Amino acid sequence: MKDPRIQKLAENLVSYSVDVQPGENVLIEMIGSEKDLIKAVVEEVGKAGGHAFVQLTDRTVLRSMLKYATRESLQTWAEIDLNRMKQMDCYIGIRAGENVNDLSDVPEENMKLYNSVYSHPVHSEQRVKHTKWVVLRYPNASMAQLANVSTEAFEDFYFAVCNLDYAKMDKAQDALAELMNRTDKVRIFGPGTDLTFSIKGIGGQKCSGQRNIPDGEVYTAPVRDSVNGTISYNAATLYNGITFENVKFRFENGKIVEATSNDTTRLNDILDSDDGARHIGEFAIGFNPYILHPMKDILFDEKIAGSLHFTPGQAYEVTDNGNRSSIHWDLVLIQRPEYGGGEIYFDDILIRKDGIFVLPELEGLNPENLK
Repeated sequence: MKDPRIQKLAENLVSYSVDVQPGENVLIEMIGSEKDLIKAVVEEVGKAGGHAFVQLTDRTVLRSMLKYATRESLQTWAEIDLNRMKQMDCYIGIRAGENVNDLSDVPEENMKLYNSVYSHPVHSEQRVKHTKWVVLRYPNASMAQLANVSTEAFEDFYFAVCNLDYAKMDKAQDALAELMNRTDKVRIFGPGTDLTFSIKGIGGQKCSGQRNIPDGEVYTAPVRDSVNGTISYNAATLYNGITFENVKFRFENGKIVEATSNDTTRLNDILDSDDGARHIGEFAIGFNPYILHPMKDILFDEKIAGSLHFTPGQAYEVTDNGNRSSIHWDLVLIQRPEYGGGEIYFDDILIRKDGIFVLPELEGLNPENLK
């Protein structure tokens, strides 16, 4: 028997997230082995009159390819997939790997090449800028382990999060996006964090299920050279299969001049990928009411209620501060009381304290109003 929650998710992905129209080409890419959602999405694309194309990738095979990759092989691979992506109107990316650390022993230089030679042109430049796209995870035992719950409990959590009423959330985000549009100075304050920057003229963008599932953030970017102070992230994060904890940055005039973590050497190696990697490409405020704790999966963690993320690397075109990089690394700071609390100020006015919005026009984004 089909799980009705899977069919509902597939319907939402096709009709809401990427809004497939008759005659449109849709690339459905699965990294993992789960097929039920793939089949349901293919069916929904067909019902909408679209043309479904499917790519299935095993993460362990990807690991082997990357271990022995060369610049030449990656360039050929990118050329093939870029040509395909240029023929697509929509992209639905589903990730369901069994082991989040599968790529941890791929040589760092190979991962940098993969990000710059393959991922950047195919995804950052073509897919992100020229298709209607959405990316999501699919629940499995590995994700349940990261969340420290049973597989069945995690599935219940997953579908509650992913089948949220995102149209309702979209309307509630209007006030925050409009406030970002007219804000100049931002200050973030909390344990180990005292950070200031400007977002003047950058603009705010809503995220309510059209790009990521789960979703729940409004983002912008700092004026590139305006960031000063320190930020201490309190959510563990994965980058290329490596876990980083207690990441702390110190900024001078927009640039990360000091970076420490549980693996400071690797951290600085990543930040030295290119000049843009030591500047910030995104500032976002997260508020999904069902996501409360980090699980080292950024699609979930960056939406945690009462969180923010401050992202080294590539800026998005719609909130462009001019920063260019082969990386885009969302690092998360949770400001609810159990994580140490904290405050966000826009133009010296307190907008959120300890994870709760305090301005009347923003109260619709507090958990009790989004569930």
